[in-house]
Amino acid sequence: MSELTPLPVLPAHAIPATQAQNRWLIEGLWGFDAVGILGGEPKCCKSLFALTMAVAVASGIRCLGEHAAQRTGTVLLFAAEDAPAIVRDRLTMLCAGMGVDLAAIPVQIITAPKLRLDDPTDRQRLELTVAHYRPVLLILDPFVRLHRVDENIAGEVAPILDGLRQLQRTYGCAIMVVHHARKGAGHLRAGQALRGSSEFHAWGDSNLFIRRQQDVLTLDIEHRAAQAPDPIALSLIASERHLVLQPITEAMVDADEAISPERRALEILEEASQPLTRREIQALLKVRAATVGKILDTLEALGRITHDAQGYRLSPAAGVC
Repeated sequence: MSELTPLPVLPAHAIPATQAQNRWLIEGLWGFDAVGILGGEPKCCKSLFALTMAVAVASGIRCLGEHAAQRTGTVLLFAAEDAPAIVRDRLTMLCAGMGVDLAAIPVQIITAPKLRLDDPTDRQRLELTVAHYRPVLLILDPFVRLHRVDENIAGEVAPILDGLRQLQRTYGCAIMVVHHARKGAGHLRAGQALRGSSEFHAWGDSNLFIRRQQDVLTLDIEHRAAQAPDPIALSLIASERHLVLQPITEAMVDADEAISPERRALEILEEASQPLTRREIQALLKVRAATVGKILDTLEALGRITHDAQGYRLSPAAGVC
């Protein structure tokens, strides 16, 4: 029987580019050596957010411009759904947006064509790889491509998660598993919306959940041993060479009082004697239906307004500011 060897790995900057073109690992976002889930429905930028965290940990740059990486070092990543060249391109664009040189930071990409956490040989090879590179953060994306068990059966999921926990304890690395939420589960509490067994939610020391409303992403954060901060509203800024996930702040909403449609929407709701429907707000703003939807989703994600069956209103004590 041949001797096992580590999984093949290349520095992220060496992967050929596509032709065309204490306590916290990250303060408030992820525990020092926590295991956990980054969850959300498809197309909610989960993988992009995982890469953003990877760059922050590898470089020491603040994640989302606000959350300090308190533990820095090597990040080891297996992206099951994307070719290594695509991962490299995304990392390059994120680094450009964050002011970092990809070649100067220790992000290591596992280039094996597959990794099955329910396969004893693959588990041993993963452990050998972690032992060799000693990452401070291991990212596995997504869980659905990492096994052949039934995700709905706790007895089949638990041994895989237990194995990752043992890996974390043996080598002292944080582990993030990207996992899908059920479609149409946006009304559920974030952890309850995860696809499959409740083991996923229970396993995490730090868990992140991303939801999408129109163009606004909302990041919910929870920790086993720390108070959960308020949700963070995010927007994706993309150009040909840059990718940036950034918080939507109240200052951004209020930046231009004279022309900001968000500001005008707040003023309309402040002056209203009763809740207003989306159609009524659209008529007063004189904008398209899609535009008013984005405005209201942004303000709701920021906690400035609420809505129910009667319509939209200012959040208590929110005011226009």
